[in-house]
Amino acid sequence: MKKFLTIGEITKPHGLKGEVKVFPLTDDINRFKKLKRVFIEGKEVKVLYVTVGSDRAIMKFEGCESIDDAERYRRKTIEVPREEAVKLEEDAYFIEDLKDCIVFDSEGKELGPVDDVIQTGANDVYWIRKPKELLIPAIRDVVIEVNIEEERIIIKPVREWMDED
Repeated sequence: MKKFLTIGEITKPHGLKGEVKVFPLTDDINRFKKLKRVFIEGKEVKVLYVTVGSDRAIMKFEGCESIDDAERYRRKTIEVPREEAVKLEEDAYFIEDLKDCIVFDSEGKELGPVDDVIQTGANDVYWIRKPKELLIPAIRDVVIEVNIEEERIIIKPVREWMDED
């Protein structure tokens, strides 16, 4: 498992005083309010303050005093150590842990690694790109088992839940 979890992506500077606008990659944007430090490109950065909007966070980092300073953070991801991540409910997983898990059907056929997880609102969808593109709804009727430690996901055979036209 990864030591750090990505919780947001800095999209651009905000204002002239070194603030940055952050797109959250977490279910709860309010978790940003509790951050005292984050890691950007493996380096610890002290968080001075955070304001949260409906879909974005504005963050101010120590040493980031101008729009030019903030510009250097553009398109960088914000990470936190795993031990500082929010606690998950049972049968909930960090997207980063699901990526690269190998998906098998219950008959043992390997379908490929999870390349990304699409959040649709109703349910997540595991996106396998290779060897054949496949979108797997992350619902109990399809997903039988998720084992993060072994990086394996077991699903019902595709023909059982997908129409074959």
